[in-house]
Amino acid sequence: MLLARLAAAQAPGATVSGVVRDSIARAPLAGAVVQLVAADSQARFGRTVVSDSLGRFMLADVPAGRYMIGFFHAMLDSLGVEPPLREVRVDGRRPVRADLAIPSPAGLRAAICGQQSAPESGAVVIGIVRDARNGGATAGVTVTGEWLEFSFAPEQRGWRTQRLTATTAENGWFALCNVPGAGTIALRASRGTDSTDLIEMQVPAERFLRRELYLGSSLGLVSGDGRLSGTVVTAAEGRPLAGAVVSIADGHETRANERGEWTLVDAPVGTRMLEVRAVGYYAERSAVDVVAGAPPIRTALSTIKAMLDTVRITASRLNEQMKGFEQRRHGGMGRYLTPEDIARRGPIVTSDLFRMVPGFRVDRSGLGETRISMRGPFAGRCSPAVYLDGNYVGVLSADDIDQWVNPGEIAGIEIYTGPGVPPQFTTGMATCGSIVIWTKPSAASSYRTSWKARIAKVIGLVALALLIGELFNRR
Repeated sequence: MLLARLAAAQAPGATVSGVVRDSIARAPLAGAVVQLVAADSQARFGRTVVSDSLGRFMLADVPAGRYMIGFFHAMLDSLGVEPPLREVRVDGRRPVRADLAIPSPAGLRAAICGQQSAPESGAVVIGIVRDARNGGATAGVTVTGEWLEFSFAPEQRGWRTQRLTATTAENGWFALCNVPGAGTIALRASRGTDSTDLIEMQVPAERFLRRELYLGSSLGLVSGDGRLSGTVVTAAEGRPLAGAVVSIADGHETRANERGEWTLVDAPVGTRMLEVRAVGYYAERSAVDVVAGAPPIRTALSTIKAMLDTVRITASRLNEQMKGFEQRRHGGMGRYLTPEDIARRGPIVTSDLFRMVPGFRVDRSGLGETRISMRGPFAGRCSPAVYLDGNYVGVLSADDIDQWVNPGEIAGIEIYTGPGVPPQFTTGMATCGSIVIWTKPSAASSYRTSWKARIAKVIGLVALALLIGELFNRR
């Protein structure tokens, strides 16, 4: 009898295998610690294995019986959910398949927000706030989420800022439930004199957004002890973009070298907004973490020509859209410039028009770029969003605007500030204001041709004058 029991104990058992998946990223989950333990309280069998780069795991020689299997991973801690468990039954030596997964976005919304969750439209934003100086989770931090909603109530018609707040737990974890299920949300973490920048994030279609935030000092943001590096390339060819301007919001700025490489030193640590710009290219803004060991950042910029070609497709609709311009001009809340107004001002380049608008400023930065700013709805100055023929084209510099359109091409300009911006000219959390430029489709090509001809004529006259002067000196 004893020999039979020993033989049974030494007999090879079954194989339990599977794949651990990240349902949020829709990808295998590497490095998950998979544990299998006997469900019978009298049994003491247990096995542990780590999933490989493809999320695969295998447990060999598992005796017959009933087991519970689950996994641990840092992702579960950041999501604030318990390790998911499932029951496995092993019968003899027959292989058993037991796939595991992080819960789906819908399951996580229900688990985190419970009865608060709006199943049809609400989204959830979660994450962990960490100290940018040492990477440790930080408790007692206030996390604020803001977004814009348009109210149709007669007494409150217009855009309003909605806000949700949460306080991080002991492990630094936070959750914001029932934020809008589509669009842009702005996040900021703060505690005392430490804070992040106000960063803009796009809520994905799954209505589940996870973002770690790194807290740094908000005192003296222009200077810090952080370091960030990266490269700037063109989106079409992937070639280095020398001379691109790279900056942290309200901080230092630098230029990319001939290889497109750049380094920001003395940058404020923490989660910040990085802006990459180049004359003739569409600017890119993104949230970055200025922390020790931060990986290099690669930014690809699209040319203004590529963007402009897309915008020009809508030129056939401009006549109808200009009717809207006239309607807003006679009853809107902005400033409006007609071709007659522009002719009276006599601008050399388009950005000259904004030097004449009260509250606007056109300044040259330390690296030679000319920027447009205006008095914001709150304290300080900000950069307005720019629309061309009704299409949003970004927050552009004066140099960019001058390259996009010449004064003689303009059919009208609309300038809005703060809450007076019409809904169709508001993007994301942009509360600064908007510049809307309408062009003359039929005059655009002819104006460019005549403008180039005038420049060529001037150059020819200058060259002729120099030649005459040289001949005179020789005599």
